[in-house]
Formats: sequence, structure tokens, C-alpha cells
Amino acid sequence: MSVTERQRVSARRESLLGDQPGAFASARFVRITPMKARRVVDMVRGLPVEEALALLQFAPQAAAETVYKVLESAIANAENTEGLKRSDLVISIAYVDEGPTMKRWRPRAQGRATRINKRPSHITLAVQPAGVVADKNGKGA
Repeated sequence: MSVTERQRVSARRESLLGDQPGAFASARFVRITPMKARRVVDMVRGLPVEEALALLQFAPQAAAETVYKVLESAIANAENTEGLKRSDLVISIAYVDEGPTMKRWRPRAQGRATRINKRPSHITLAVQPAGVVADKNGKGA
């Protein structure tokens, strides 16, 4: 299905991709701190999807598994809804936002308590064909 045939466009897709071909996926409220997840996302930003999947599969970070699943979902969305080929896709947009912090208390010495912040993440990945990403960045295909 091409972009011109699309009947309804979500506001989220419009803000991420506009009228460009591509697809996105996100995982919300993931119990990984955003700082740790950003380390993994920064490794794969701009890579072809096959190379990024191989990198994530063997990355030692705990967040790599979640980012791998989100990337697989974005690829499946691109193949099924947009009709794009997996081999042409590149990770064009990749970012991690912070979710609502859960505040917990830990008992300490002399009757005191210390706050522990448990920060969840919202991970978003978008994939686009290689030529579109190059054109958008001004480098040409």
C-alpha cells in the first residue's frame, strides 16, 4: 500500500515520517532506565536493518533485547502496511524518552529513608528505504 493510497494517517506517523514511505514501532513503559537504553539505540541509529539486528543480537546490554524486538516490529510494519522490502530499510529515527518515574523508599540507618527512582523508557524506532533517508538528510541517493 503506497502512501498516496493511505486512507487515514495517525498524528504520530505524521509527526515522525510525514508523507515519506516507512514505518515505525514503539515500546512504552519498558522497565529499563532511559540512559541505559539510549546507549543501545545510539549504536544502531542510521544502520541498515540487517546489520542493526546482528549487532543487537550479540550486544551485552540488557536493553538490546527490547530494542531488537521493537526493530523487528518496525520492520514487520514496513513490510506489511507499506509493502517495503526488508533489505532496503535503514533505521532513520531512533530515540528513547523517559516515562513516568516510580518513586520507592529504601530504609537507611537511624530511621532515615532514601528515595529510589525507577525510571521506565519509551523506545521509538522508525525505518525507511535507504534512498529516502539519504534525500531527507540532503546527501542524495
